[in-house]
Amino acid sequence: MPAIRRTLAEGISVNATLIFSLDRYDAVMNAFLSGLEQARQAGRTLSRIASVASFFISRVDTEVDRQLDKIGTAEAVALRGRAAIANARLAYQRHLRVFGSERWRALEVEGARSQRPLWASTGVKDPAYDDTRYVLDLVTPGVVNTMPEATLNAVADHGVVRGDTMSEYHAEAEHVLAALTHVGVDYDDVVRTLEVEGVHKFVASWNALLESVAVALGHRGADG
Repeated sequence: MPAIRRTLAEGISVNATLIFSLDRYDAVMNAFLSGLEQARQAGRTLSRIASVASFFISRVDTEVDRQLDKIGTAEAVALRGRAAIANARLAYQRHLRVFGSERWRALEVEGARSQRPLWASTGVKDPAYDDTRYVLDLVTPGVVNTMPEATLNAVADHGVVRGDTMSEYHAEAEHVLAALTHVGVDYDDVVRTLEVEGVHKFVASWNALLESVAVALGHRGADG
C-alpha cells in the first residue's frame, strides 16, 4: 500500500494487482485516493495519472470449489462456481461507494480519473463451467476485463452480452458469501491463501524473467 500511494504521488500510473479480498480492495482504493491527494498537494496534473485495481476472479472459484468438494455435503457442492463472481460483484459495490464519495469528488473536480476495476484471471479453469462466464457475468460500465486469448475467442464466437450483470446483484452476492460461511468455507483463509500463492508465483515469474535477460545479455556480450 505505501508503494501504491507513493508512486501515484509522484505522478506515475499504477496497476495494483493480485487483489483477492474485499478488505484488500478497500485498502487499495484508499491508497489510490491518498496518492492522488499527495500528488495534488505537490502540484501535479491529476488527469495524467491513471490506475487500475486488478481483482482476480477464477482462482477464487478454484480454491473455494476445492474446499467445497472436501466438505462434500449436498449444500456445499451446490455452491460450486458461485464464489468468484459474487466476490467481484461485492468489490464493484465497494467501488461505487468509494467513487461516489465526497473525498473522490474533491479529486475529480481537479481532473482526476477514477481507478478502474480490472477483472483478472478470467479464463475458466474448470471445464464444467461455461467458458465465457467470467466475462458475461461481470459486465458493467467503467471496468476492464483482461481476457486470455481463448476466452476472448469464446466470447466473440458465442458470447451474448446481456447488459449490466453487476449492479443489481449485490444482495445475491452477499447471500452467496453468507452461504459459503454457513457450510464451512473460511473466506479470510481462502483470500489469504490465494494472495500468498499469487505473490510466490509472481516472484517466480520475475526471477525467471531476470534470468532469461541475464542469459541474453551474457550471450550478446560473448558475441561482441
